[in-house]
Amino acid sequence: MRRLPLLLLVLLLGGASASTESRAAQNSQKWDLPGVLGMMDHSAKGFRTLTANIEHIKYTEVVKDTSTESGQIYVERDAKMRIDFDKPDLRTILRTGDSLFIYTPKINRVEEFNLGKNREMVDQYILLGFGTKTENIQKSYTIELKGEETLDDRKTVLLELTPRSDQIRKQISKIQMWIDEASWLPIEQKFFEAGSGDYLIFHYSKVFTHLKIDPGKFKQDWPKNATRVKPRQ
Repeated sequence: MRRLPLLLLVLLLGGASASTESRAAQNSQKWDLPGVLGMMDHSAKGFRTLTANIEHIKYTEVVKDTSTESGQIYVERDAKMRIDFDKPDLRTILRTGDSLFIYTPKINRVEEFNLGKNREMVDQYILLGFGTKTENIQKSYTIELKGEETLDDRKTVLLELTPRSDQIRKQISKIQMWIDEASWLPIEQKFFEAGSGDYLIFHYSKVFTHLKIDPGKFKQDWPKNATRVKPRQ
């Protein structure tokens, strides 16, 4: 299996892991891991759609550089996901089933990826989606509860996930997720790239579930004359 670009793997998670639904009340109790996993299972029921603001931060250790882009994310059941970045540059990422497209308006180009042959690796990340039972997540990751922290003025639990697969750990050494104790939605996810000090962060805000999303959001709506390329995977 060839190495699937790290960004694609993370984008899959970015679309799936925020796909939860819960209206649990803020709780002052001290959480243990079984309790947290139980609330995550409860929040997975009945998911249909999600919309949110998203901020993507990439840190590259060798040059001490941090880059940030922001926009909106739309998620629908059956592996449909769209991210429209609007700052600093326009860019659209669309996933429908096994197909993933990255459209860059500035150069009018669409990159097309077929995720099917990377299904095993992709599924490792989709298991993080809260629409999946946590017993399945635990088949692919060891999970530690690292404690409680305040983020965006909200009380969260911090989970640290370590991939069980040697293949996955060659790309991601660990994942940290901050889970809002009021909604049991992720506020932030941090991915540590193996063998370097590089990391990626996805930060979510203004999260709404069960809103009707225009079906056109999950269609290829870029110009017909856009240049199409299929990068080597």
